[in-house]
Amino acid sequence: MSLFSEAPLIRRPKVRRLVLSDFRSYASLDLAVEGDMIALTGENGAGKTNILEALSLLTPGRGLRRADLADCAREAGAGGWVVSVELEDDDHRVQLGTGREAAESGLPQSRKCRIDRAPVGSARAFADHVRVVWLTPSMDGLFTGPAGDRRRFLDRLVLAVDPEHGARVSALEKALRNRNRLLEDHFSETVWLDAAEHEIAEIAVAVAAARSETVSRLAGLIQEGRSKETPFPWADLALAGELEAMLPDHPALEVEDRYRDILRANRARDAAAGRTLIGPQAADLIVKHGPKNADAARSSTGEQKALLVGLVLAHARLVASMTGIVPLVLLDEIAAHFDPLRRTALYDNLAELGAQVWMTGADASAFAELAERATLIHVTPGHAVAL
Repeated sequence: MSLFSEAPLIRRPKVRRLVLSDFRSYASLDLAVEGDMIALTGENGAGKTNILEALSLLTPGRGLRRADLADCAREAGAGGWVVSVELEDDDHRVQLGTGREAAESGLPQSRKCRIDRAPVGSARAFADHVRVVWLTPSMDGLFTGPAGDRRRFLDRLVLAVDPEHGARVSALEKALRNRNRLLEDHFSETVWLDAAEHEIAEIAVAVAAARSETVSRLAGLIQEGRSKETPFPWADLALAGELEAMLPDHPALEVEDRYRDILRANRARDAAAGRTLIGPQAADLIVKHGPKNADAARSSTGEQKALLVGLVLAHARLVASMTGIVPLVLLDEIAAHFDPLRRTALYDNLAELGAQVWMTGADASAFAELAERATLIHVTPGHAVAL
């Protein structure tokens, strides 16, 4: 049974006002925005990425930098920060706000979220109004880096279509840590390990199933668009892992039982390793350069960047088809890597998405051809002004 249902309608939310208070380099910013393509230009360190990070906090999780809440506060501020946006969706407008109050008496402060100034439980509530996808320079080594980086990338893909996925991943990590402690303590009573492994298996299969279905749907969408001529090569995707291999051919409850057996049989080995060796926490996203049928890790740097851009664009289309909401697309320092021909193709592909796209670049000339169809914003430390 599918974890996701198809969305019948397409909505295209756009940010029309962004307000920041004591966020990163901004003591105060009130930026009105028009248009669907936004290009932020300015010197390195001016604060362009800070604006993208603020928008990325409209999703569950820690945003595109994966920063601690305290790190988002302005250095000269009181310790708290606020991000607020006004979204336009057809003729309807809604205000989304998130932030952290300044800590009192050294006590930690949690993140607060509001919709039209009314408190909500978490940023998961924002998913009814907006979805966000992004690409940053830190992701350039995705294909050559450790499997953990690709798992985090994959979880971000899943989270964009399923806001509950992050909570499941966190629950799995907590349950695995609990099992590791039990193994370290050499419990003679197996009842505690049995209970821990029962919980792990249930959560693990849910995590693996969500990842597997997202990869399957994304791969199918990519295959549908293979015939279209584009300088961004299509990606061949697969998910490697023991549970992931079982799921297509077996019911989820049977996979849970099999995984419990695996955990039980591997207690001694896992205890020696200090971690659980088999499960979704060890899975890997396998990516190939489709046209060349070659591992993405063995492709040139330019090919890897183009492949990654194509993958993110495909993911944006998947989010729209599965949720009914065309996501905001955040692209940090995107234009500097491409020649003029590929930049033009990128801008055309972005326009076809129908999304609001936020891009950054130190070289304003890279966005020159967008002068007639984009809002250009010049960023200096603490300020952002539309040109």
